[in-house]
Amino acid sequence: MKAADPATIETPVGYLDLSRVRANARRVAAYADGHGLRWRPHIKTHKSLAVARIQLEAGASGLTVATLREAEVMATLTPDILLAYPPVGVAKLERLLALPRELDLKVALDAPEVLAPLAAAAAASGRTVGVLVELDVGLGRVGVRTDADLVRVAEGAASGRGVAFRGILFYPGHIRGPRESQSSPVAQVAERLRAALDALGAAGLEPEIVSGGSTPTLWDSHLMTGLTEIRSGSCIFFDREALDVGVASAEDLAYTVLTTVVSTAVPGHAVVDAGSKALAKEGRGGDGFGVVFEHPEVVVRSLSEEHGVLDLGATTWRPTIGERVRIVPNHVCVSVNLQDALLARDGEAHRMLTLDARGRGPWTA
Repeated sequence: MKAADPATIETPVGYLDLSRVRANARRVAAYADGHGLRWRPHIKTHKSLAVARIQLEAGASGLTVATLREAEVMATLTPDILLAYPPVGVAKLERLLALPRELDLKVALDAPEVLAPLAAAAAASGRTVGVLVELDVGLGRVGVRTDADLVRVAEGAASGRGVAFRGILFYPGHIRGPRESQSSPVAQVAERLRAALDALGAAGLEPEIVSGGSTPTLWDSHLMTGLTEIRSGSCIFFDREALDVGVASAEDLAYTVLTTVVSTAVPGHAVVDAGSKALAKEGRGGDGFGVVFEHPEVVVRSLSEEHGVLDLGATTWRPTIGERVRIVPNHVCVSVNLQDALLARDGEAHRMLTLDARGRGPWTA
């Protein structure tokens, strides 16, 4: 990491507190270990080798990725990689099977049409790829919907050359409310998992891995029947959503966007130089696109590409032009992906941290 001076660095820039990153990693790893679970964090949140090292050193069992570039980068750190995304198309299969042969490589999929070409390509290359069959537990995005389909795809993976059935994967991304109101949805996920595991058992298929969880449900993961590992990724940084659902406090926030006030011309507003190209336009209905870290009562009311409008109606704070403030984005993952690099604080020192796995193209060390 290259040294940097936060007083002179050009804004907007993602700002990372590495002491909080380490504390978050230790807390999640301890929770998982205390409940007999493994933590396989999804690195799409940070896309950084430096942050992935922190997670692995804290006790993560391996890493989860969404893209082939992420897999290529993270394979340099761990022998245990899960591609939680179906590899569709010849180009992606070629890149997948070009990963180091010593990897314990697993992929998630939900259809025979994905399984068959994967099996053929893997067999032709002389290797075996683990398969986790994805199960829909309520989000309605991907994943088999019935136990019969689950068994059908799992049996295909168990009997085919080039692949091996390793287990199931799910993502309860539909559970987004405050934690105290999540008990019923989490119980429903647990019941869905129980039925799926019973169906697999009746078919003589014993999943080695039951991979699931999310950051909003993180601290209730132990209530999900049969779960063996959690993939929560944004818990390494947390964000405004995590505050809202009660899985993190302000003291846990490790990522913000450092911005500069550029205008106070409109009464009741201030404008910063972070717009949708730094914060991302993931809103929460009419409740804005983030809050000011130092003044959480101040909401980023609107965004254009390079402007963020702060609503000063609920505060006595009156920022001045040139003043620097930090914004907590609604969703950290998409904001990080918009940065070229992150300004990282480590004790009293500041460094620029590279996002090694950002982008789509092939990666070489």
